[in-house]
Parts: sequence; C-alpha cells; structure tokens
Amino acid sequence: MSPAKVELEKQDRERDAAFNQVLHGKSAQATGGFRAMMGKGSSAQKAAIDEYFKHWDNKDAKDETEEDRAKRTAEYATLTRHYYNLATDLYEYGWGQSFHFCRYSIGETFYQAISRHEHYLAHQIGIKEGMRVLDVGCGVGGPAREIAKFTGCHVTGLNNNDYQIQRATHYAAKEGLSKQLAFVKGDFMQMDFPDNSFDAVYAIEATVHAPKLAGVYSEIFRVLKPGGVFGVYEWLMTDDYDNDDLEHRRIRLDIEQGDGISNMVRVSEGVEAMKIAGFDLLHHEDLADRPDPIPWYWPLAGRWKYMQSAFDAFTIARMTWWGRAAAHHFAGILEMTGLAPRGTKKTADSLARAADALVAGGEKHLFTPMYLMVGKKPEQ
Repeated sequence: MSPAKVELEKQDRERDAAFNQVLHGKSAQATGGFRAMMGKGSSAQKAAIDEYFKHWDNKDAKDETEEDRAKRTAEYATLTRHYYNLATDLYEYGWGQSFHFCRYSIGETFYQAISRHEHYLAHQIGIKEGMRVLDVGCGVGGPAREIAKFTGCHVTGLNNNDYQIQRATHYAAKEGLSKQLAFVKGDFMQMDFPDNSFDAVYAIEATVHAPKLAGVYSEIFRVLKPGGVFGVYEWLMTDDYDNDDLEHRRIRLDIEQGDGISNMVRVSEGVEAMKIAGFDLLHHEDLADRPDPIPWYWPLAGRWKYMQSAFDAFTIARMTWWGRAAAHHFAGILEMTGLAPRGTKKTADSLARAADALVAGGEKHLFTPMYLMVGKKPEQ
C-alpha cells in the first residue's frame, strides 16, 4: 500500500473513532442492549440515520434500478458501519450477542440452538485447540467466544465498526477470554493481515455485506494458510429468485434495507465466487432445506404454533401484530421523552419490516441465511 493510501486509511480510522465516541460515548460498557440504547449522542445518531437511510427513503422495489444498487455497493463500507451503529443495541436487546439465525430441534432452547449452529460450523472446518482462527465480520463477538470455548483455539475477530469492537472486547474480558480472543478494526475487502496468517477462517452471516463475494472470499483465501479451511454461512437469494418478479424484488429489497446489505446475489453466484477465489469446494448445501420440524425463521414469525416452552412466549409475543405495535409506540415514547435518541423508532421499524421479508423469503424458498460452503486452500 502506498504511503498516501496508508495516511488516508489512518485519517479514516481516526474519523470513525471520533464519530464513534460522540455517538456511543460510554455505552460500550453498558450491560445489555436496552441500557446501551439510552446513552447515545443525538446529533451523531441523526447523522448516522440520515447517512444510512438516504439509500432507502422514498424508494420502492418497482422503481429500483441497477444504478441504485451500484450506488449502495460503492458505499458498502459506510453503509454497513452506520447500519451497525444503529442496529447493534436493538439486536442485543431483542436477539442476543450472536447475530445470526440457526436450525432448531424439538425441545431445544433458542440459545442452545444458536450455540449448536456455531459448533457445527467449527466442526465442519475442523477447528482444533491451539489453532489461529479468523472470524470475518465478528459482530460483538458472541460466536467467537463460543467457538474459542468449544475448541480451545485463538480467534481474531475482524470488524469495521468501532462500537462493536469495543463491545466484543468488553465481553471477552468479562468472561475471562482475553488471552484467547482479539478484535481488530478493518475492511474485509482489504485486510491488513499478511498472507498465510491463519489456520482456519469462518464467517457467519457477515460476508453478505461485501460488494462482491468473490472479492471478500479472495481476501480470505490470501490470509488463510495453504491447506487451511474456510467455512461460511452465507445469506443468499435462492435460484428460485426472479428479479423481474416485483414481489420477489420487494422481499429482497426489504431484507437489504433492514439488514444493511447493498446487494444480495443468488446461490449459484455464491458457489461460483468460492471457486473464483481459488477454493476447492469440499461441501455446500442450503441448511434451510433440511427437513427440520421447526423453521429457522420461527422467532420472527409471531406464530404460537411454534411455541415449545414458556420461555418462547416472549419471543413469539413480540413478533405478533400487537407486540410490534406496542414496540413501535414504546420506541416513540422513548424518543419523545428524550430517553432514546431520534431515529430509534425508525430503525426498529426497518428491522420489523425486514423480519416480515425474511419470513416471506423463507416460506417462498426465495432466501436462505444459512447456505453452508466449506472450501480448502490447496497445499500448493
């Protein structure tokens, strides 16, 4: 990298860190997502809202053009960073510290299922004790902590959002895992790590934020040691998706808006991206197609038929029409009284809209959040 580019990147990181301090203050140390939501800087929150929603406001699926998608893709890094500035606390409050979906078994609690999904990926990759492992797009470190405890490996989490890095570092220290975990700032399209740095790499529902999957997979290939394995749970539109179908396009666009995604692609394109990057594809399948008794999207569906225990009642209730209405009005009251910054309700409403689209995409077999791909970097 040229000296000019190094200096520009340094300035960008300093600017991001300063903005992060103004927006989040000391909320990275707060216990729980709800308490963290209360400590935001209002002017910075408004700036983040404006910067993120400029890609979506007053736009409809029927009017979307390739130019619109190209503009979002060109600004993928800023779009993703501001999305998680706005959504991280809501995710923690409503979902937990592992920002991903999973498969479910009868009698299994939500958090047991989340952990099993992480263990399964670690098993597929062959992560062992003492390995140096990279988590691409680590969020607040929920999967990294679980996989480090499960396997005994060392995990480096890569993230382009300062706030999430602070949260992840805080949780690692709280659980006594600081020696097994490190969290660093960086763009997964141009990582700072040297070639052949890691024994294994994984990504859980994170590389969907990349402007081109072949680009991020190629960077992962570069930093992975020869013979190392990369495993990913990828968000993809299935090959049943038809962009000329307005309903299909609206589902995709609502998922993208509510989840900070510039441009989702089909399964066939995801598989091809792995091959373009140079991986020998060991395994790939849509885990959402497994004949599970309970669908992956049940926590978003708001349907009582999916209830297995009393502990599921809150999860289901908050996604019913009346539960969402209550959350909508509650967020509005928090804003009006100044307890939560302006934009909290708008962000929550966008997440709810995405939830509907995710359920519709799953039911119509148009979308999967868990297309598993496992690739090996050749020895030579």
